[in-house]
Amino acid sequence: MHAGRLVARALERDTGALGRAGRIDVIAAGKAAAAMLQAFTQQVPARPGVMLGVGPPRGGHAGPPVVEGVDWCDGGHPLPDAGSLRGAERALAIARASGDHDLLVVLLSGGGSALMALPAEGLTLEAKQQTARTLMERGADIYELNTVRKHLSAIKGGRLAAAARGRVLTLAVSDVVGDDLSVIASGPTVPDDSTFAAALAVLDRRGGAEAYPADVVGHLRRGVEGAIAETPKSGDPRLARAEARVIGPQRGAIEGARRAAEARGYHVHVVAEPVTGEAREAGPMHARRTAALLAGLPRPACVIASGETTVTVRGRGRGGRNQELALSMAGSLEALGSDVVAASIGTDGIDGPTDAAGALVDPSTLRRAAAAGLDPARVLEHNDSYAFFDRLGDLIRTGPTSTNVGDLQVVLVGR
Repeated sequence: MHAGRLVARALERDTGALGRAGRIDVIAAGKAAAAMLQAFTQQVPARPGVMLGVGPPRGGHAGPPVVEGVDWCDGGHPLPDAGSLRGAERALAIARASGDHDLLVVLLSGGGSALMALPAEGLTLEAKQQTARTLMERGADIYELNTVRKHLSAIKGGRLAAAARGRVLTLAVSDVVGDDLSVIASGPTVPDDSTFAAALAVLDRRGGAEAYPADVVGHLRRGVEGAIAETPKSGDPRLARAEARVIGPQRGAIEGARRAAEARGYHVHVVAEPVTGEAREAGPMHARRTAALLAGLPRPACVIASGETTVTVRGRGRGGRNQELALSMAGSLEALGSDVVAASIGTDGIDGPTDAAGALVDPSTLRRAAAAGLDPARVLEHNDSYAFFDRLGDLIRTGPTSTNVGDLQVVLVGR
């Protein structure tokens, strides 16, 4: 599912609206920002007034080059950095400079929450970084994480669109289970129905207020008391001229995987329920569910699922949620037969702070690990799944894909 092709297809519907605009400015934020910007300029004959891209550093990054004339900002991921802040400041300036008859096109993709970030007044970038890091280490899911992010931000939660005087058109490629536009890139152009109270409750669940910077906790408490304005809600007149839609659903990658498996002769079952929760717990649960599904499938069989798990960091090792999920499945695979392989893969090609997209396991994984002196339980305890799979040669390395639509879990069973 190429983000650029999704943009081109979507713009075919909007040629009239684009033609009526007095001026068109474009902001692209996320891992697919460069590809989406390139497709936009190829599809729209009139040159946009201002083009801003905020995405991963382009040095050595896979994907299309940045379009000529684009103001490009390298942002940080999974934690925002100074480049993220510069990009967000520039995006807000573009929105504020737009006229009543202008159109602001916003192209969003996975990773946008960190890549384009601007702390609310009175907060520092360091405080936001520490908060996001702690939430991720405590196993916060994307809904919890982005609820907090929106209430510590000057651009998220509808604030970018609220700053624009003209129309705003948002096209988003979803990396969020359920394709909730208010969660994709923390919803900078759509209403936000979460609250300061909900954000404070997330901190309470994920370690307690004492685990977070005092100025962050104080900011959220002032918001609960009404001393700080809430994010724009549904019905806010500032968002009346803003339109947003998902052009690439999170489950779109499943369809591509299904077609590829069927073309190779597999009988495919797509799991409707997303794979979520703590990765080390979700793996065995997914293996059991897959075993039940395979009982009714002819061979060769393929079971495909998607979703986004979380990892509560307990150790000092390296890994990612896909590698932990795959490792936690290894002990359950023998029940599926001897001719089986399973994998969990991040569609962006990056799993956690590693160069791997994920990992694969089969019934021989634990035997080979034992022969290499590796203890899977200890590896999980120390969150060191990368070293485990690297030693076995079972990491999946695709390189960055310039898009992100969540994670895929694939189980294959031979004849």
